Amino acid sequence: MKILGILGSQSRQGVTAQMLQQVLDHVDATIETETIFLEDYEIHPRNVHTNNDLQVLVNKLAASDVWVLAAPTYWRELSGIMKKFLDCLRPELVFFKKNGDTIPGPFKNKHYLTITDCYASTLENWLTGVTDETFKTMDRVMSAAGVIKVGEIVCPNTLHLSRLPRAKQQLCARYGAKLSTYVRKDDATVKRYVQLFLMIALMALVTMTLQLFLGKFLPLTNFWWNYLSFTIIFFVLLACLLHFVTFVKHRRR
Repeated sequence: MKILGILGSQSRQGVTAQMLQQVLDHVDATIETETIFLEDYEIHPRNVHTNNDLQVLVNKLAASDVWVLAAPTYWRELSGIMKKFLDCLRPELVFFKKNGDTIPGPFKNKHYLTITDCYASTLENWLTGVTDETFKTMDRVMSAAGVIKVGEIVCPNTLHLSRLPRAKQQLCARYGAKLSTYVRKDDATVKRYVQLFLMIALMALVTMTLQLFLGKFLPLTNFWWNYLSFTIIFFVLLACLLHFVTFVKHRRR
């Protein structure tokens, strides 16, 4: 097993680099790790530049089982070098159908962890989600490639920060240990079924409560009216919850 750290920042010693290194330092000693600093490479789309290290990086991705994507958040978005790297990787990560749709490519079922940080305060990031778009961009790419997410780490309030806070060091260390066990495709099946059951139970309760309220205005004593209203309300609520959990909710503190 091998874990590849991908550093998409402007500094080798900054907060982003410290978070990535803290994760890799706490991976099981029997597991091989490697870090690549994207600024060291010439990254361009294929057949655009003569000097292009894209294939070198693709080979490193292929030789690794887990990727740790670490990049700071600038202007509420992913850092430029990491975004360029992911853009150039697109033909390598997915297969294209005739109609332009994509399906997961050769890296399907690998695993990944995302790391970011920002100048915004902890409170501001918690309330407004300054780092959300950074996570969404990386998740969108990895999801299209069929790569399985392990988790995400964020460190806000880094404007005058030179050393990673102890709490974040401990969080990174825990993820380092966690990565050591991510060898198989999906080892959280039971957890996912429990989460799904709880979501369905909550949505059923909310739906029935709303039906009691709507019963004052609609003839819900009729079986079909009752069935139709339950189905519509349940679907809308469940869709909103799944969208929030899958695409909106991100670690902010």
